[in-house]
Amino acid sequence: MSKLTDVPKRILIGRALRSDRLGETLLPKRIALPVFASDPLSSVAYAPGEVLLVLSIAGVSAYHFSPWIAVAVVVLMFTVVASYRQNVHAYPSGGGDYEVATTNLGPKAGLTVASALLVDYVLTVAVSIASGIENLGSAVPFVVEHKVLCATVVIVLLTLMNLRGVKESGKLFAIPTYVFVGGVFIMILWGAFRGLVLGDTMRAPTADFHIRAEHQGLAGFALVFLLLRAFSSGCAALTGVEAISNGVPAFRKPKSKNAASTLAAMGLLAVTMFCGIIALAATTKVRMAENPATDLLHNGHPIGSGYVQNPVISQVAEAVFGKGSFLFVLLAAATALVLFLAANTAYNGFPLLGSILAQDRYLPRQLHTRGDRLAFSNGIVLLAGAAALLTVIYGADSTRLIQLYIVGVFVSFTLSQTGMVRHWNRHLAVEKDQAKRRHMMRSRAINTFGAFLTGLVLVVVLVTKFTHGAWVALLGMCIFFATMTAIRKHYDRVAEEIAAPEEPDDDLVRPSRVHSVVLISKIHRPTLRALAYAKLMRSDSLEALTVNVDPAETKALREEWERRGIDVPLKVLDSPYREVTRPVIEYVKGLRKESPRDAVSVIIPEYVVGHWYEHLLHNQSALRLKGRLLFTPGVMVTSVPYQLASSEAAKMRARRRQEWSAPGAVRRGPAGERPKEPSEPSGSSGSSPKE
Repeated sequence: MSKLTDVPKRILIGRALRSDRLGETLLPKRIALPVFASDPLSSVAYAPGEVLLVLSIAGVSAYHFSPWIAVAVVVLMFTVVASYRQNVHAYPSGGGDYEVATTNLGPKAGLTVASALLVDYVLTVAVSIASGIENLGSAVPFVVEHKVLCATVVIVLLTLMNLRGVKESGKLFAIPTYVFVGGVFIMILWGAFRGLVLGDTMRAPTADFHIRAEHQGLAGFALVFLLLRAFSSGCAALTGVEAISNGVPAFRKPKSKNAASTLAAMGLLAVTMFCGIIALAATTKVRMAENPATDLLHNGHPIGSGYVQNPVISQVAEAVFGKGSFLFVLLAAATALVLFLAANTAYNGFPLLGSILAQDRYLPRQLHTRGDRLAFSNGIVLLAGAAALLTVIYGADSTRLIQLYIVGVFVSFTLSQTGMVRHWNRHLAVEKDQAKRRHMMRSRAINTFGAFLTGLVLVVVLVTKFTHGAWVALLGMCIFFATMTAIRKHYDRVAEEIAAPEEPDDDLVRPSRVHSVVLISKIHRPTLRALAYAKLMRSDSLEALTVNVDPAETKALREEWERRGIDVPLKVLDSPYREVTRPVIEYVKGLRKESPRDAVSVIIPEYVVGHWYEHLLHNQSALRLKGRLLFTPGVMVTSVPYQLASSEAAKMRARRRQEWSAPGAVRRGPAGERPKEPSEPSGSSGSSPKE
């Protein structure tokens, strides 16, 4: 079976890598940027649209607030980036927000941060892929008609790419990410040149549409609430910023410096693209509506359900480059692809955080180990499964999914920056060097402002998005928190129970006697080998045990036993209901009750077959017995295997495969170092030399 599954595994994810090659998977900054920052960079493809969608509730007149919302997002982005630059220098181990909160605010705060990040990583995959599917669907109708299926296929493909290893997946993702960034900058610069220098009038395909406002003439608190809701939607541009602080160990040395530089580059690129698209959207008069079929009007009439509302970036590109032009098609393709690849931020952050949590015993230990390709394979698969489930439940609808978004990330932002403030306070209390104190005080001021601003945004997000779906994200955080707390309690309980005692106790006291029981069904080679092994153990008492299921077979067994003169007493258990497992279990428990200080050794003969289909031809009574006996205190179970011919043949086949080498695979050294062979007579046909 292992060979049967190993071949497709190697085809899909590549050959296994040695542990000492871990250093080869570390990332330079040029690869780390698309790997860890593809989420915030790609969010400019949908974040401006989300701002305009919310503002459209009040009609086109509310669009003039979009530049101010963009400014607020820029201030927040620079604040968060500056704050996280302090994090990566202070905590370069890769724990990120989780480590900062745990160290400075306590385990519960750390677990809250971890829960928020895990939820946000899952949503990052679901939202990015759903948005990418919608962008691609505007050109390929089949994708729109089968959104869930296509999204699931993309999740599977991304999972396979990441299972191949961080460095390989980074190279795959770097090109489309840089093409997307370059395309957006070309669009912004060419649009600015056309508008400011050439004086061209650029109009989006929706420029002639009107918006039917759901609430006209909003003022006072209602207008403030609308603007705050639009701002919270625009904050989707900040998701994924924390991934770099969680992924510091994946950078090349100097790790902290490279991570901080990547953070700065990511922040600068993201805010420039976000502001540029918002400005071009206002210049080209892009129109968006939450319900375009009824709220978008053309010549006074609703545009109808047949209309497909393209994203803001697509409409701006059409206005700047012209529909069908090379740059328009290139940017559209790069946008769809980079949205798929934006999920890679989560594919790198989730498994790494899962590994740290598993090391701290908050998640199963299987998440801590690296797979064949030195990636955290179990964490990657778990993330893919959760994201696929969420995609199916929400029908791969980015508008519905995005309402769940960014709650978790701002919980982690706020607690992390609050933890950093306590970190600097603790160090300032003992630091005497004035230069270092000035640096710490400057860092503390940055983190203090970051904690205040992100906390304020968190309140805004919760108030404006709670009834629109944010409660689902909060519920997910609570489920993660409760689950991880329960896992930690289990591991702590087990560790306490199995800890080696300092004083002698029952586990250290030698049993008074060992009573060995050999289970048999008939006399054959496996039975005789098990009896011979049991005699070798020199137990205080030894007996053979069989269950009377068929009286004729039991009678034949007794007669054969006596005929062979086997010097081990044979015990027969009656089973009127033809059960095998229960009578054996009850008999063994009876032995333990009679002599609690004795140990019972149950020896089970088994024969081993070489083909998977042969297992289907034999019952699994030995396996069931072993499973039940594991729950019986004071009972040791020993299997005595007997390999059948098919098993030996399987081992020989495996040995031959190991020893076989393809022609030319074995290097014999330089030709000059080989021993010279006797020269052959002219015209010979390669006959062997005489010995």
